[in-house]
Amino acid sequence: MEAVAKLRNYPTGPRKMRLLADVVRGMEVEKALAILEHHPQHNATPLAKLLKSAISNWQNKNEGKSAADANLVVKTIFVDGGRVLKRMRPAPQGRGYRVRKRSNHVTLIVDSKN
Repeated sequence: MEAVAKLRNYPTGPRKMRLLADVVRGMEVEKALAILEHHPQHNATPLAKLLKSAISNWQNKNEGKSAADANLVVKTIFVDGGRVLKRMRPAPQGRGYRVRKRSNHVTLIVDSKN
């Protein structure tokens, strides 16, 4: 039984979040949590929280079984682009430069290793 957790509209670029997603993809849950909690990138904090949420969802789905006993792994993790806020920044000679403030959606699926 797999469990899903989603993070929607997190205000950072999708490319930056994909770097962390690539690190934890296919890893055991305990190892992935340890890596994310000590990773220097600021995106690691919400990703660790999302992983804890997916573990909790899995436990609720499986009548309170322990996640450590089931050998949970990060089965799938992918990052999609979210909404883009368009802002204008003043530029020389009366012009304006467009600034795109990107966001992303992260979907994380955990499953027991068989």
